[in-house]
Amino acid sequence: MTVNQKQSRLISIARTAGIWYLIMAISGILGFLIFHPQVYNADPQQTLTNLEEGEMLARIRLLLEFVIIVSQALTAIWFYRLFKNINEWAALATGIWGTVNAVAILISAISMGAAIELALSSQVIEDKVIIIDLLSNLISNAWGIGGLFFGLWLIPLGYIITSSKRMPVWLGRTLIIGGIGYLISTVFKYIGISGSWLGTLTIPATVAEFWMIGYLLIFGIRPVNE
Repeated sequence: MTVNQKQSRLISIARTAGIWYLIMAISGILGFLIFHPQVYNADPQQTLTNLEEGEMLARIRLLLEFVIIVSQALTAIWFYRLFKNINEWAALATGIWGTVNAVAILISAISMGAAIELALSSQVIEDKVIIIDLLSNLISNAWGIGGLFFGLWLIPLGYIITSSKRMPVWLGRTLIIGGIGYLISTVFKYIGISGSWLGTLTIPATVAEFWMIGYLLIFGIRPVNE
């Protein structure tokens, strides 16, 4: 295989990774930010009512969770394929930690499926409310603790980019900053530190992710010596 053929193949892999990453981003926005608040509420009684009266909405939310899980795992795998010959250890860390994050979200999907089935069952309402409260907490904590591995997978990804210069160096640096921000935000949340400012810690990650998606889809990856 010639150098040009290898580069063309890498660009194809990069753009496929970009497509999976874009699907993950879109399904995440739709699922977690738009549909989720319409179904799952801080009040378990209201959540139960939403599940009973809006079954279709709840199932759409669950299907979007499936898309998030699958696209996250496939993005992680394609990143490993893209970067394994550049830095195998960092590529492996990116692939593993991205997949672990998908597994964390899988716990959320399992809880959503159980919540829908419970809401539509003939159990006593009081029992339903108690279990729905538990399942809702599992969902939120799966996403919350999953933030550890979402942060972790961005750091080796950023390191590969900054060290290889196969993509813009500041893209890599922003990914690293964003990953650290996710880690700090998650740890602070679970040791009881709260405040609206915590949300600002993940802003660099959001910027870097959309920058990464755009670069993958438009340019792919630079040749070795460019």
